[in-house]
Amino acid sequence: MSPEGKKLFNIIILGVSFMFIFTAFQSCGNIAQTVITNLNNTDFHGSGYTSMSIIYGVLSASNLISPSLVAIVGPQFSMVISGVFYSLYIAVFIQPATWAFYTASVLIGIAAAVLWTAQGNCLTENSDENTIGRNSGIFWALLQFSLIFGNLYIYLAWQGKTHISESDRRTVFIALTVISLVGTVLFFLIRKQEDTKAPGDDDSTNEILGESSSARNKMMKAVAAFKKSITLSFTKEMLLLSVTTAYTGLVLTFFSGVYGTCIGAVNRFGSEEKSLIGLSGIFIGVGEILGGGIFGLLSKKSRSGRNPVVMLGILVHFIAFYLIFFNMPNDAPIAPMEGTDQVAYMIPSKEVAMLCSFLLGLGDSCFNTQLLSILGFLYSEDSAPAFAIFKFVQSICAAVAYFYSNYFLLQWQLLIMVLVGFFGTITFFTVEWGAAAALAARGSDYSSI
Repeated sequence: MSPEGKKLFNIIILGVSFMFIFTAFQSCGNIAQTVITNLNNTDFHGSGYTSMSIIYGVLSASNLISPSLVAIVGPQFSMVISGVFYSLYIAVFIQPATWAFYTASVLIGIAAAVLWTAQGNCLTENSDENTIGRNSGIFWALLQFSLIFGNLYIYLAWQGKTHISESDRRTVFIALTVISLVGTVLFFLIRKQEDTKAPGDDDSTNEILGESSSARNKMMKAVAAFKKSITLSFTKEMLLLSVTTAYTGLVLTFFSGVYGTCIGAVNRFGSEEKSLIGLSGIFIGVGEILGGGIFGLLSKKSRSGRNPVVMLGILVHFIAFYLIFFNMPNDAPIAPMEGTDQVAYMIPSKEVAMLCSFLLGLGDSCFNTQLLSILGFLYSEDSAPAFAIFKFVQSICAAVAYFYSNYFLLQWQLLIMVLVGFFGTITFFTVEWGAAAALAARGSDYSSI
């Protein structure tokens, strides 16, 4: 197999592995609060929103050390270990206990930081400035198939159910645990690249460290990676992109946890309210896959750069937020187990709700494919620290959003996303214009990014 074929193979395996793991995890997150609401009459007293807040809070803090861990362990084995912890978190729902639920939330937060840092490193190692856009699109499209499969099962299994029984819960989460483990095993198929730099290395570091794998040198690599993360955090480009990244964290919380809970709480949807959670996830996934395919795989045909894609993403999201505001009851995110009988400015429509799911996914793919692409382009020599900072900002904002989702009415959650999204789009444009100017100075074609 040619070197380019080997790299493309690695990108596909990376995407498929993430697809399996996040088929399980995103489906778990989408139904967690609904399942937990049905458990809270028992000895279990957890909160899905609180769990996700813990996960993303720990994830954000762990990103400070994840480049060092990936430097010591290596990206492939880092992803394998992380995948095991994802599987353990999902398995907790088979027989839930409050202490195990929150402990697993902490552990998966650490694992997620390592997983996504290693993913960014692997994506960059197998790309160059001419293929980073294509590879980001391939990875993102494959990853988002996860929203299709898990939610399709939930939709079919829970159709017509207004209460989730113990048997229903166990069946779903045993299946999701197995799926997550399959994705973890697939990481072993990724083939190592020759002459690649370890995360956090630069040319001067390589001269000092050489090729030795001794414990002392690994610690030096870890320290170098940590220092590089701190340095990159305060660069102009990273600070500007952090606003855009913060928006993706808020949106991630909304479509992966809050919106499904809103749909499941609307009593006017009748006996379909629980199964509609799964159908909503499917439509989100369709939007994500379509966006990944169009804006990633076809990026080579665009001579306008990344800004038009991001502009489309924010417009699509604003339309979705407007429709959700009119369609969903204001108290839906914090409704009790009995649901809500309130209405917004129109009678709740299942069709409008599913359209909004699709728009949320499409807009999210616009932002994430372009963020992955511009990070891989700007920081090709420092991929692990750069992607660690990206996940740090994204996850800390997701943690904050999951926390206030316990208390804020729907209108305030939508308003926060509108404001942050507006400013995040402007800051992305600023960085992209700088990237275009730098590329032009090197004599490269702007369409190559």
